[in-house]
Amino acid sequence: MTAEFSRPIRTDTVGAAAKHLDIEATLAEREALARRFVIPAVDSLTAEVEVTRNGEMLSARGSLKAAVTQSCVATDEPVEQQVSESFEILFRPHPAEVGADEEIELSAGELDVVFYDGVTIDVGEAVAESLALALDPYPRSPAAEAALREAGVKTEEEARMESSPFAVLKDKLGK
Repeated sequence: MTAEFSRPIRTDTVGAAAKHLDIEATLAEREALARRFVIPAVDSLTAEVEVTRNGEMLSARGSLKAAVTQSCVATDEPVEQQVSESFEILFRPHPAEVGADEEIELSAGELDVVFYDGVTIDVGEAVAESLALALDPYPRSPAAEAALREAGVKTEEEARMESSPFAVLKDKLGK
């Protein structure tokens, strides 16, 4: 499978000095990313990235900016949002002793590690994955609260008050 927003970098082109990249998604790439993320639209996506080397490991540090349209979780109405996110991703070679079916355990400090084979890393795919993680998981339109109330969904405060041990006392006292 080819990444929708692929910007491969040959690892042998990254030396002691940082390699700077300004990347922007084309219309076709944004449409493909919207399908992948199951959202109505990715209206724009740009990123500034610095790639540096530390032995066999490479680091991509930068920021992305995007304009996206998501669907409201309550009304399905379009919700336009601006995303601005910083990221740092470490690319390191696959461990030699691990087979294809074995799991690799990462420590908490290694959660943004991408393993690579061969001689390239894909900075565009790293940006796309960072955008996916930055999307609002529960986008809401201005009409969402009214729709949720009409459907009988309680606010967090109402649910907390009902589950409070003091709610029973309130009911017994008739208040």
